[in-house]
Amino acid sequence: MIWLSVVAFLVALAMGAAVLRWARRHGVVYGEDMPQRIHVGEVPRLGGVALLAGLLASWGAGVFSSSLLGDPSALRLGVWSLWWAVALLPATLGGVAEDLTQRLAVRYRLALTLLSGLLATALLGLAVPRLGLPWVDGWMLLNPWMGVALALLAITGLPHAFNIIDGCNGLAGMVALIVCLALAHVALQVGDRALAAMLVTSAAATAGFLAWNYPRGMLFAGDGGAYLWGAVIAFGSIALVQRHAEVSPWFPMLLLIYPVWETVFSMYRKWVRGVSPGMADALHLHQLVYRRIVWGVFHDDESRQMLMRNNRTSPYLWAFTMLSVVPAVLFWRNSWVLVAFCLLFIVCYVGAYLAIVRFKVPGWLQN
Repeated sequence: MIWLSVVAFLVALAMGAAVLRWARRHGVVYGEDMPQRIHVGEVPRLGGVALLAGLLASWGAGVFSSSLLGDPSALRLGVWSLWWAVALLPATLGGVAEDLTQRLAVRYRLALTLLSGLLATALLGLAVPRLGLPWVDGWMLLNPWMGVALALLAITGLPHAFNIIDGCNGLAGMVALIVCLALAHVALQVGDRALAAMLVTSAAATAGFLAWNYPRGMLFAGDGGAYLWGAVIAFGSIALVQRHAEVSPWFPMLLLIYPVWETVFSMYRKWVRGVSPGMADALHLHQLVYRRIVWGVFHDDESRQMLMRNNRTSPYLWAFTMLSVVPAVLFWRNSWVLVAFCLLFIVCYVGAYLAIVRFKVPGWLQN
């Protein structure tokens, strides 16, 4: 598992360098009028290419060692793991196409993530087997299509949730890395080394990308990177719950409550204002933290000032993410405790959001 992670890290790191060199001559200008833009200059948004290269290299090496070398590490990465890569491609390549052209409409990107979900359910047999609620689980047992529908919803929606929180250097990447390691930890607890290897290598490839993304912001993940993170984590979450009855389905839900609730709350905000959910705005939590909390930077150079504010924003949200990750890892078997923490996180999120909007943030947070 360690050597596969090294492969993923080094390939993603090297591919990131290659993308940076190529993009200097072929990069597409990212519009200055984009409301979510909080950087100066033109930064390549093709980090998804580096992430995909790292994953394909490490997973391919794992399959090669398992099938031709007798699986010396006992990871049992069979051909099934390559189906993960096949299912990832529509969503990831659709995101990369948007990063290159900025002309792929939201509905087409949504259709491509749905296609990834359909491939995952067909090739990998992914389905949500239960919800940890007795009166619902019995109904799902009688209606297996519900589990497939929930899996499609998760795989289709989570890539877009990661795209929403991908607004500051290191934010979405670090959240993805933390979630992958948390899922891998529980996979090892239940003896699923193969699934743990898939997730650890995903974290390693993310670390290779982050070397270019944080703190200097030389390379962005773009839609391709965000969609890849969302799809891989959705696959891993569903597979973990499906393979191991002792893992509560609310464990991955609590792990991912930050990007999921950010998406739901964003849709609610736009619905109240009569705006399309697909319309970009600058009112997400990380953008409010950037504008109303991370303000104490004093430099004459505008680009340097913006970069430092950008970098200082992400740790606030990393800490916020840990408020859900820590209890999820501690109580991954207990559905009722996990549900309670999900509700608590939602209350804390809404409270924090309203406090920032109303300029009632405690002084110690601003300093």
